Amino acid sequence: MSAPERPTARAHRELAEVIRPGDLAIDATAGNGHDTVFLAEQVGESGRVIAYDIQAEAIASTRSRLEAVGLEKRVTLIQGSHARLSRDVDIGSVAAVVFNLGYLPGGDHAVITLREETLSATRQALDALRAGGLLAMVCYPGHAGGDEESEAVLAWVRDLDASLYDVEVARREGTLRPAPFLILVRKKVCPQSAVINLA
Repeated sequence: MSAPERPTARAHRELAEVIRPGDLAIDATAGNGHDTVFLAEQVGESGRVIAYDIQAEAIASTRSRLEAVGLEKRVTLIQGSHARLSRDVDIGSVAAVVFNLGYLPGGDHAVITLREETLSATRQALDALRAGGLLAMVCYPGHAGGDEESEAVLAWVRDLDASLYDVEVARREGTLRPAPFLILVRKKVCPQSAVINLA
């Protein structure tokens, strides 16, 4: 039996289906830069990525990773909270947003994404998404603050209007420790936005 797909791998696979060359994409939690590099590859030379992280260490790591593959010109790095997202992008302008919650791998585990800031940022992310856009969130329960944040995000997506968003939670059950899981929120192309030919 093959190993289950990791949440981050599934997120990248789903994001690749949505992002096109020339698009704008957002990495709300740059961390060590893996998602940022992936998004920069997907948007192409004519596209743009905005990546946020509150830690200087994460921004430096992401910059180094981008420079190593020659993609730094496609990315704007912002050392600051992802809760400022709506100041940096227009409503309906973004193809995809990815959140990799928790703490910086290899960094200070006491510095984590915070529930209230995350909920504010995810609300702003949905506003920023264009019709057909995708919000991908990898949640990490099982560490200090991670359970509360994961449950808050789950409660938030359960309350989203099903006429506007498709929500999928991909979660492994029966693991010894709480396993990371993926939440996908797709912004529907609303019927009223379609052109109707009455002729």
